[in-house]
Order: sequence, then structure tokens, then C-alpha cells
Amino acid sequence: MKQNLLILTVSILLVSSCTSMKQLGYLNNLPKPSSEETFTMNIPDYKLQQRDVLYITAKAMTPDGMITDYLSSGTSGSTQQDASEGYLSGYVVNREGNITIPVVGTIKLGGLTLEETRKLVQTFVDKVFNNSTVECKLRSFKVTIIGEVKSPGIILIYSNYLTVLEAIGRAGGISDFGNRHKILVIRPVDKETKTFSLNLQDKQIITSDAYFLLPNDVVIVQPTRQKIFNLNTPTIAFLMSSISAAISTTLLLIYLIK
Repeated sequence: MKQNLLILTVSILLVSSCTSMKQLGYLNNLPKPSSEETFTMNIPDYKLQQRDVLYITAKAMTPDGMITDYLSSGTSGSTQQDASEGYLSGYVVNREGNITIPVVGTIKLGGLTLEETRKLVQTFVDKVFNNSTVECKLRSFKVTIIGEVKSPGIILIYSNYLTVLEAIGRAGGISDFGNRHKILVIRPVDKETKTFSLNLQDKQIITSDAYFLLPNDVVIVQPTRQKIFNLNTPTIAFLMSSISAAISTTLLLIYLIK
């Protein structure tokens, strides 16, 4: 009886911990390779918020033919070291949504897109410098990814767009116990927080508002039930072994008494 109980326990553990090939895939309901399907993607325009850090320059040509940067704010942040330098030398959006540029003055940028910001800063710069061209970039584009990925942490982005699939790829991919059906995206918006639930195995993820991530988004990959079960396996095995030993001892005592 003890052997049968152990065999039953092992069988239950094996069946419960099995993962199918379908569970490990992405976008499983896409059409076959011989066919095509088109999706309309919503690429969001990020609007500046407090604590954003901007890289702003105003370049113009001097009479001797040299290009001069009148608003140098350090490097554009192409490396980790440059990113920390950029925070110190960049223009930070304060609580009121303003930045202050020496000589140019204070400009309200909160709620504007990067292109709207560039145009507005250009109008202010034109009052001070002649024939200059303003360039504006966002230094503080970072995304946090945690949960069941191989390399959780903060990802610094040096482009205008990042998809949730790219973010997961940069984090080393989803671990063996990551649930591809339950990806949570947390997005701070002004004084609110929005949440999105994504299914990486459904093609409709491409049309989601959270497919393209925005600065300061947090991506959480939830664990599967198999991981929870595996974490509890030693406890379950101990309990089953204890119960089996207790049953065997009880049967032995009954036999001896008889």
C-alpha cells in the first residue's frame, strides 16, 4: 500500500508539472505562413510629465562657418555613463511642468509631445538667437520589467519606441515558469495609474494600447501554476511520506495487537 501511495504521488506531481509546447509559444493564433494578416497598431505620442529629463540643443552657424551649440546639455545619453551625466546636465520637468533654460527663460512643457516641445522651444530660442535649429530628445525613457523573466531590471531606451515583445527580449525572454497569458503593464499617467493585461499568445496584443511601451512603464510577467506547485512539492512530498509512514505504522500495530 505504501508503494502504491508513493507511485500515485509521483504520478500526480509529473502530470501537474507538465508544460505543453503551445504554452511556450508566442502569438499562437497567427495565420499559417502561406497567408498574411494586417493589423492596425496604435503608436502613442508620449506627453511630457514631471521628472522627465530632456536633451535640448540649439545649433547655429557662426559667420566663420563653424556650427555652435548654444544650449549644450551634455551628451544625448548613448551609454549608461552618459545617461547619468544626462540627468545632471539635462533639463528636468518640474512639478508645474516647466523647464528653465539659461538666457532663454522658463517654458511650460507638461502635457506636450516631443515634437510640440521642439516647436515651442524653437519659438523661445528664436527670440534670443538668430537662425538656430532646436533639437529635443527624451533622456529619461526607461522601462522596468520584473517577474518571470531571465534578467529582470530597468531597461534604458535610446529610441522613440519600444514594444512589449522587445522589452521581454531585452530581459532575456520569459523563464520556464512565466505565464505568457498574463502580462501586466502598469503605466503612470499624470496623477493616475493605468493597468493593462496582455496575452502574448494572442495576436490581438499587437492592437493593444500597451503594445508600444511608454517611459516609466512597469512590465510584470506573472508565474504559472506549475511554479507554485513546484515550490510546494517538497512540502507535499513530506506530508505524503509522513501520512504513508503513519498508515504503515498503524497497520503494523493492528497486526501485532491481533
